[in-house]
Amino acid sequence: MAITARDLMTTEVETVAPDDEISEVLTRLARAEFNGFPVAEDGKLVGIVTQHDLVHIFQPSDRTLWIPIGLPPFLESIEYGFDLSWDGLDTSLGLVKNARKPISEIMTENVVTVTPDDELDHILDLLADAESDINRLPVLENDVLVGIIARQDVIRAIRDQRRATN
Repeated sequence: MAITARDLMTTEVETVAPDDEISEVLTRLARAEFNGFPVAEDGKLVGIVTQHDLVHIFQPSDRTLWIPIGLPPFLESIEYGFDLSWDGLDTSLGLVKNARKPISEIMTENVVTVTPDDELDHILDLLADAESDINRLPVLENDVLVGIIARQDVIRAIRDQRRATN
């Protein structure tokens, strides 16, 4: 008997709404045992927001300063990169600037999902795709969010299946 998404999914799914403020979602995420939320409106999945999305708004990616180290005329210099994006001022300004914005401004809209009847092999393919870097898969049935599968759920199921056959 094949393991399906229905066997793996958690049915009590914590969600956030598209108009929830970023600061509110950050607070909820800090208290959660996971690192992201499906974004739902009237039971329909409209996006997903992850810890990475939230951290990214406070860390500009283009703030690296490259300094050549060596003796003039720098023919054999070594360059060291210093990331300037995490100084206290940037973080504070980012928080003030973004805290009241709705989560819909930073959520991922094109969410990879599965149905309750999708089999383990398909789920493994989605979670193992390095380019997508997916940690959780919302489960939709008739376009309604009915569950979520985390990587840990899949690992636990494989472990349990191996133990049962040994």
